[in-house]
Amino acid sequence: MSIALINAALFTGTEKLENKALLIKNGLISSIVDSTEVPEGFQKVDLSGMNVAPGLIDLQIYGSGGKLFGGIPDVAGLAQMENDLLAQGTTGFMATVATNSDEVVLKAIDAAKVYRKTAKGNFLGLHLEGPYLNAKRKGAHPEKFIKKGSLSEIKSWVERAEGEIKMVTIAPELQDQELIDYLYSEGIIISAGHSNASYEEAMDFLNQPVQAATHLFNAMPPIHHREPGLVPAIFKLKPYTSVVADGIHVGFPMIELAKRELGNRLFLITDAVTEANDGSYQHVFTGDRYVMPDGTLSGSCLTMLKAVENCVEKVGISLEESLRMASTYSAELLKGYKLGLLKPGFEANIIVFDNEFKQHSTYLSGKLI
Repeated sequence: MSIALINAALFTGTEKLENKALLIKNGLISSIVDSTEVPEGFQKVDLSGMNVAPGLIDLQIYGSGGKLFGGIPDVAGLAQMENDLLAQGTTGFMATVATNSDEVVLKAIDAAKVYRKTAKGNFLGLHLEGPYLNAKRKGAHPEKFIKKGSLSEIKSWVERAEGEIKMVTIAPELQDQELIDYLYSEGIIISAGHSNASYEEAMDFLNQPVQAATHLFNAMPPIHHREPGLVPAIFKLKPYTSVVADGIHVGFPMIELAKRELGNRLFLITDAVTEANDGSYQHVFTGDRYVMPDGTLSGSCLTMLKAVENCVEKVGISLEESLRMASTYSAELLKGYKLGLLKPGFEANIIVFDNEFKQHSTYLSGKLI
């Protein structure tokens, strides 16, 4: 089916366009033309002044709708996330597994492989956040499961996953170089997080080859004028860096600072969880956040579109740039995917939303969901 989205502001990932039509054919972006020049054979969809942007991408989310895949992984949890996120305009996500027992990690790997056969198309794979972290910056991760990485163990996980492990968060300062080199050789995104690295240590591993940093400011040493730590090294070397833009995990003035320093390397994640009362992660919702039973701040209750809204309304970042932070820059980190841009030949994964940041519709590979 060939369709033309008309009468909308188009945020392409490179520019904002008015009075244009977005042409979609065979699941891909075909072209962008003047709204008066839609070719024959394209069904026009009048969006009445809405906003059209590349589908949002969340590289760190644990669960949704009462199913916490990140703590109790199963196929049903992946299905719940996929359906809920599509309804929110998120057309790409990494199901994230928090530090846990080896048994839980293996269950997540096996669930991902099974679900891949029936996935609708926005499940990108797994993000393992741990267990190779620094216990000094454990956050809500159970210390009893945190350990130094083992090359033989990670190899066995990667081989078992058959391509489903796409990203890992580790504390690089505690890992052997051979483990880091192995992950890089497998094309897995390595992100520094839950790390107590010094400035000097971070300068040695960021971008060589640790190409990302996980939830900036959270589970990292705070900036100190005599002991700069990890954050100033991130600001200097500018790896792709995620941030939780809810005003709770990170204050909005600090997001403004991070944006000034990191520019097009700062991207949005939700770090979202859901209520759970079983397993190692028993998240309790308190009205505007989730905490562990002992009161430790855990994951967020964000959606990606709410994170975009916060960046516009609370941080003062333009809508055009906030949308890039929610899609384009994440897609650049992923590599190998034609996502994050409204550009000919790219996947027609699209969010449509109004000027009050309410999601209107989602297209996945050109199909209205």
